[in-house]
Amino acid sequence: MGRSQETFNKKEVRKKKEKKRKDKVARKLARKSNDNNSSLDDMIAYVDEFGRITSTPPETTEKEEINPEDIQVSVPKGSFNDAEDQVVKGIVSFFNEHKGYGFIRNLKNNQNIFVHIKNVEGKIKEGNRVTFEIGQGEKGPAALNVKLDDN
Repeated sequence: MGRSQETFNKKEVRKKKEKKRKDKVARKLARKSNDNNSSLDDMIAYVDEFGRITSTPPETTEKEEINPEDIQVSVPKGSFNDAEDQVVKGIVSFFNEHKGYGFIRNLKNNQNIFVHIKNVEGKIKEGNRVTFEIGQGEKGPAALNVKLDDN
């Protein structure tokens, strides 16, 4: 189709596309001309001990030595093994009898501990005071040997 048969709208669209392409080329040339002026020092940023980004390098006199072995990335493996032997008291904050699981709020530290029906002796429901041991479940800490508290 020749350009003489183009409609006014098609001409406008073609003009806009050409203008966009020319602007893009002009921006690309401007970036190339500005890149020659920048140096590596202009691009470097430093992070101070508080996590703030600064343009000044940190002072080496205030550097604190850190032993990489002291850094703990995850929960220590033995954190729940110590509590396994203890009997802990708590309150059942949620329990679904149909699905067979729930949560017990530890009275010592208000931490919620998962409980499964297979680790419960007797019947429990929400609001019951229970005694239990903390052990390792399939996906994390879980309540084991859950019994209704006599008090």
